[in-house]
Amino acid sequence: MSFASGCHGVEGYLLDLDGTVYLSDRLIDGAAETISTLRSRGRRIVFLTNKPLYSRDDYARKLTRLGIPTAEADVVNSSYVLSRYLANRDPGARVYAIGEPPLLAELEEAGLSLCDDPGKIEYVIAAFDRTFDYEKLNIGFQAIRCGAHFVATNPDRTCPVDGGEIPDAAGVIAALEATTGKKVEAVVGKPSPVIVSVALDRLGVSREHCAMVGDRLETDIRMARDTGLTAILTLSGVTSRADLAVSKIEPDYVIESIAALGDLDERLN
Repeated sequence: MSFASGCHGVEGYLLDLDGTVYLSDRLIDGAAETISTLRSRGRRIVFLTNKPLYSRDDYARKLTRLGIPTAEADVVNSSYVLSRYLANRDPGARVYAIGEPPLLAELEEAGLSLCDDPGKIEYVIAAFDRTFDYEKLNIGFQAIRCGAHFVATNPDRTCPVDGGEIPDAAGVIAALEATTGKKVEAVVGKPSPVIVSVALDRLGVSREHCAMVGDRLETDIRMARDTGLTAILTLSGVTSRADLAVSKIEPDYVIESIAALGDLDERLN
């Protein structure tokens, strides 16, 4: 465990999921015990993920099944944040999402109208989509060329899984940017302050007393540093010590895995 100049007095934690709490369907060693310990100390915990492939209820059920009892209200993901962001900005807007069914359901639940007519689409949404194909690219391309806004759930290049990584939403964003010549207008997932506001509201803790724990420098740690949270990097996911050594984004603390977070919490409080 190594230390920088982080703040003291952490009352709540935002915990990334993939690469931090689990890899695919395997808990990181010590995750359940550490989270139980933190909760027993009165620490508030919200799970914060950029991954829009599942609903918040799906994530809560998965965590509970893996041994970490979790309520839906304690999960915030990028699809939930984006749906409410668009619904507040433009209620009932016609949207086309390059994404999977849970994202589409979230959009509809927020009162947005799903549309695949490029001439009528008002927002094109780029997301992590394992069914991404040419037809989806072309509909998004044509809609943006017709004047639709271009937004995205998250900027992640890859998603850590057990045994490696798989392509994430950045590939979809890049395909649309390359073909349309337009830059994405808004990305609401980490490191955006939009998702921080939602997560802190759920957590019920001020940013001065909140720590973000995650495995990705350019999203988890950058977000924490940009928004005044204590930044804790875990090396159990996509970031290695070699990556950290050459990065301009510096965490306040570095731990090998979430198993070390209980000891760090004692030092912070």
